[in-house]
Amino acid sequence: MPSEVPPYLQISDDLRRRIAEGEWPPGERLPSRAQLALAYGVGANVLQRAQERLIAEGLLEGRAGSGTYVRTPTERSRMVRARLSDRHTDSPFRTRLREQGRTGSWESNSHVRTPAPEHVAQRLNITPGDLTVRTCYEFLADGRPAQLAESWEPMAVTDGTPVLMPEFGPLAGRGVVERMASIGVVVDFAVELPRPGRATTEQAHLLGISAGDLVTLVERTYFDLDGRAVETADIVIPDALWEIAYEFPVERR
Repeated sequence: MPSEVPPYLQISDDLRRRIAEGEWPPGERLPSRAQLALAYGVGANVLQRAQERLIAEGLLEGRAGSGTYVRTPTERSRMVRARLSDRHTDSPFRTRLREQGRTGSWESNSHVRTPAPEHVAQRLNITPGDLTVRTCYEFLADGRPAQLAESWEPMAVTDGTPVLMPEFGPLAGRGVVERMASIGVVVDFAVELPRPGRATTEQAHLLGISAGDLVTLVERTYFDLDGRAVETADIVIPDALWEIAYEFPVERR
């Protein structure tokens, strides 16, 4: 015989039903976990597990020191990721948002002479410990958090050039393709590996979402004409805010 449905699943299903029926409208605070646990006749841990399931689904959100709330639905915007879309006179992120009538900006922090960790060295085809420029970005759309990125560029490629620091020099903030072109490095193609993930506590804090919320993790690497990796980055995109569309040119015969 099939096993009985665990209590936390029964409670999460019932909470989902009550929310759908409007018992708690979007933005409203739910009764405390202790109150709900008492009402359902279960322990606090069972109730917490049921709520965590609904938080992971994006139906509820936990606010530190305040309680658990019904999440207000957020309209998702489209983020177009096009082949070599960095060929702009501005940053690709800001260009994409401008096409939507929105304003893009970012904050960044670069560190030179950063030894490449093993996973980064593997992606860049360099030796672990080789020096890189590591840059962390917080991207904003209309002043609100939109995505995070952490990039690494081998210093063997950019050392001694005006574009060593991505956010300084004559091409500050212009994007990898244009910056590399200025020093004679032609970016020929990029490889992106998207996969689903959950926001860490730090990522959630920076993005204004809840820990455990769905995100899309994009591992991107740029290659030059010789197949040499010249930059790699980890990009974190909150699923509740963005749908991702890939745009490719069609080869005509």
